[in-house]
Amino acid sequence: MSTTAEAVQQMQADSGRKVHLIIERQDNPESQPYWEEFEVPYRPGMNVIACLMEIQKNPVNKKGEPVAPVTWEMNCLEEVCGACTMVINNKPRQACSALVDKLQQPIRIRPMRTFPVVRDLVVDRSRMFDALKRIKAWIPIDGTYDLGPGPRMSSEEQQVAYELSRCFTCGACVEACPNVNDKSSFIGPFAISQARLFNMHPTGKMNKEERLQALMGEGGIFECGNAQNCVEVCPKGIPLTTSIAAMNREVTYRAIGAWLRK
Repeated sequence: MSTTAEAVQQMQADSGRKVHLIIERQDNPESQPYWEEFEVPYRPGMNVIACLMEIQKNPVNKKGEPVAPVTWEMNCLEEVCGACTMVINNKPRQACSALVDKLQQPIRIRPMRTFPVVRDLVVDRSRMFDALKRIKAWIPIDGTYDLGPGPRMSSEEQQVAYELSRCFTCGACVEACPNVNDKSSFIGPFAISQARLFNMHPTGKMNKEERLQALMGEGGIFECGNAQNCVEVCPKGIPLTTSIAAMNREVTYRAIGAWLRK
């Protein structure tokens, strides 16, 4: 059989296929969540975002009942912004890179429960950005004069910094961490890793002590239980547990130094 004939047969087979989705929905922050099932036409190469867009075009559930369109967030569609992070088949990940052909059906989708749910799959990730403010995740320059090129970093330091800088605050590590919950103020593995990144920077080192002090406070690094779930779900392969170990040493040295000075 020719390749063209095989392609035609495959297209005919795909034309009748459906993608079965079971989505946890929530009408507003105060309402109770509930599950709703949908079926959408299958297309080769489609991702979860494409499925949600099909529901948006034709908001009818599996029973044939008209419903409100499912609400979700997206932006880059290239696994760069982190806006479309949700829990897909019990794993926190980005919907834009979750390909239907690689997912077991029915595809179960729910919002990240570590964060307050706004509606359906939309969550409020303010907790993450507050954590970044707490550890001063920025380079303090005022821009009033020419600072010049600054100190050079070795190629080894540059490589480590590049790996850490790939974090895009998607929330997957926070969702997977058992130590982050509504009864805990733990800042999460991503913030610890970002503290390491900015403490490595030649100019960022000026605020090193402040970042270490923040990590020693309530909700800081000592509340990490070393479950290592974070590194398993990070879409960028950031060495989060390595960062936690490195910052643990820094914080310990600082605590011992403070005790000896007394």
